[in-house]
Amino acid sequence: MVERDEDQLDQTTAWAHFHSPLTGADIRAAQQHVLERVEQKRQERLESQTTHQSLTLGQRVADAVAATMGSWRFIIIQSIILAFWIAANVAGFIQQWDPYPFILLNLMLSFQAAYAAPIIMMSQNRQEARDRMRAELDLETDLKAETLIEEVHCTSSICG
Repeated sequence: MVERDEDQLDQTTAWAHFHSPLTGADIRAAQQHVLERVEQKRQERLESQTTHQSLTLGQRVADAVAATMGSWRFIIIQSIILAFWIAANVAGFIQQWDPYPFILLNLMLSFQAAYAAPIIMMSQNRQEARDRMRAELDLETDLKAETLIEEVHCTSSICG
């Protein structure tokens, strides 16, 4: 049996005593009450954990870089710049500062990738940790709700 705090035990026991022969509507109301209470506690726990976890400057920068580089706006702007760079160097309207095979362009793109990849991975790792915590809380909530619902069912005439 899952341990619960004394307050919950008193509320469940008191509720069961006042409604001795439980009807289907009583059981559904009890289930709804239990689910709402468990979800409320879960939300409170999530809020308290997020307030304790303030982001450092590096984490905020990593999130901003990941959000920017992962957007269509960035991809479109970068594609336009690359197309202009290549067209300007191939057509030769102006002095060809980076003739084919575009070694300077390659260097710049490699430099961008070398810094962007680890920064984006930092942001993804932190997001993964948040998702894992949320999944653990969801599992805990589901197990508590299941246990409480089984207890409510057992206090009624269904269990015997």
